Amino acid sequence: MENREGGASPPRAQRCKEDGRCNKPLTRVGKAHRSTESKSEDRPGDFLRLHGMAATAFPQGESMENQTAPTAHAFSDADRAAVYQAIFNRRDVRGQFLPDAVPDDVLSRVLMAAHHAPSVGFMQPWNFLLVRSPEIKQRIQGVFSQANDEAARMFPDEKREIYSRLKLQGIVESPINLCITCDRSRSGPVVIGRTHIPTMDLYSSVCAVQNLWLAARAEGLGVGWVSIFHEKALQDALGIPHHIVPIAYLCIGYVSHFNDSPELEKAGWLPRLPIDELVFHEQWGEKNASENALTVTLRDMQTKIQESRIFPR
Repeated sequence: MENREGGASPPRAQRCKEDGRCNKPLTRVGKAHRSTESKSEDRPGDFLRLHGMAATAFPQGESMENQTAPTAHAFSDADRAAVYQAIFNRRDVRGQFLPDAVPDDVLSRVLMAAHHAPSVGFMQPWNFLLVRSPEIKQRIQGVFSQANDEAARMFPDEKREIYSRLKLQGIVESPINLCITCDRSRSGPVVIGRTHIPTMDLYSSVCAVQNLWLAARAEGLGVGWVSIFHEKALQDALGIPHHIVPIAYLCIGYVSHFNDSPELEKAGWLPRLPIDELVFHEQWGEKNASENALTVTLRDMQTKIQESRIFPR
C-alpha cells in the first residue's frame, strides 16, 4: 500500500507504534469513525442511569430514529403518566419552603432540563444566575417590597383586600434563588425564526422556565416565580447588564407540602377557565355548532381533574 506522498506505507504495527492510533477498534458511524469504547453519556439510557434516573423510553439497541409504527415514539404507560403527573401537580410555591439544602446532583438535573428547552434558531439565549447569599436575598426582598406596595394600590378595593393576604414570594425562606435571563444579542442580529417575530427569544427563555419547573416538581422541589419587580432595579441588584433581560426570578427548595390546587384559585382570585371555551376551529372564535367528541372529551377530562383529581394517563 502506498501513502499519500506516493511512497510505500510502513506496516500497520509500525504505524500504530508511531502515532498511537490503533489502541482502540473503530466502527463506522455514517461517514465518520469513532471508538467502540464510547462513554456512557453517549447513550441516552446510560446517561439517565448514570445520573440516577430511570431509562425506559429507549429499549436496548433502539433509538428515536429507527421506530416506524405510529405509536412507536410514545413513552411507556408509566412514563407517560409520570409526565402528566408532573404537569398537573406543578404549583407556584411561596410559603412552604423548608431550610433543607438542595443537593448539587438534583440541582444539576433541573438546570440541565432547563438548558434542553426549545429555542428559536437554537440560540439558547438563557443564563442561570444562582443566588444563595442571605445578603443578596435581602437585597432582592427589598426590591420586591417596593414594587409590591405599588402593585397593591393598583387593584380595586375588593381585590386589594385579597391581595394584601396573599404571600407572593419566598425569597428569603427558599434555599436557592435563581434568575433566568435572556441575552437577545446571542447568535447575532439575524436569527433563524426570529426574523419576523423578534420576541421569539423571550418566549424561548420562558420554555426553559417551564422545563425547569416540571423537572423540579418531579424531584420533589417547589418553585415560586416572583415577577413583582422593577426590571432595572432587579438588574442593578444582581449586577445584570441592562441589555440582558431578566425573564424569571425563581425561589427553589424542598417544601412541607404542595397544594391540591393553585393558591390563587383557592384564595378566590380567579377560577380555572373551562378549556372547551378556549378551543376554536379553523378561525378565531369559531366553535363547532354541535358538540363534537373533542369538546366532550375535554369537558369530561377537566371535570375529573377538578372534582376527583383524576389526571390523564
